[in-house]
Amino acid sequence: MDHIDRALLTQLQLDATQSYAALGEAAGLSAGAAHERVRKLRERGVIRRTTVDVDPAAVGSTVLAYVMVDSTSWMGESAEAFAALPEILEAHVIAGSASVLVKVRTSTTEQLQDVLRRIYAIDGVSGTQATVVLETFFERPLSPELTTDPT
Repeated sequence: MDHIDRALLTQLQLDATQSYAALGEAAGLSAGAAHERVRKLRERGVIRRTTVDVDPAAVGSTVLAYVMVDSTSWMGESAEAFAALPEILEAHVIAGSASVLVKVRTSTTEQLQDVLRRIYAIDGVSGTQATVVLETFFERPLSPELTTDPT
């Protein structure tokens, strides 16, 4: 991945709906060359999907919590069980005092409590520790300009 690919990724993260002509102009390419580069980035899995960034408050998901999940066994095969809970936005197997870290969004603390009950029902889970977010200063996508080339 070179500086042109990184420039394209940066532009796409700002607005994925912009034309290939606009992308090309920002990266110093023709529209056709920008289209080809983006196609190759998709084929290589660098661009995993194109999505919309929804304001959680606008859709009523105002409660954000990070939950540390304790377990009695290895949780590496439990991805489907966590993915089955739609309120869980992210799930990560981690090293440290817990086995899994999940990011949860709900509308109310009562709904969060229900999610915690459902997490506790997952095979191998022995406990949870939730941290409720009071205010978010910022969230940002991964910056292609700050990454290194793994090849």
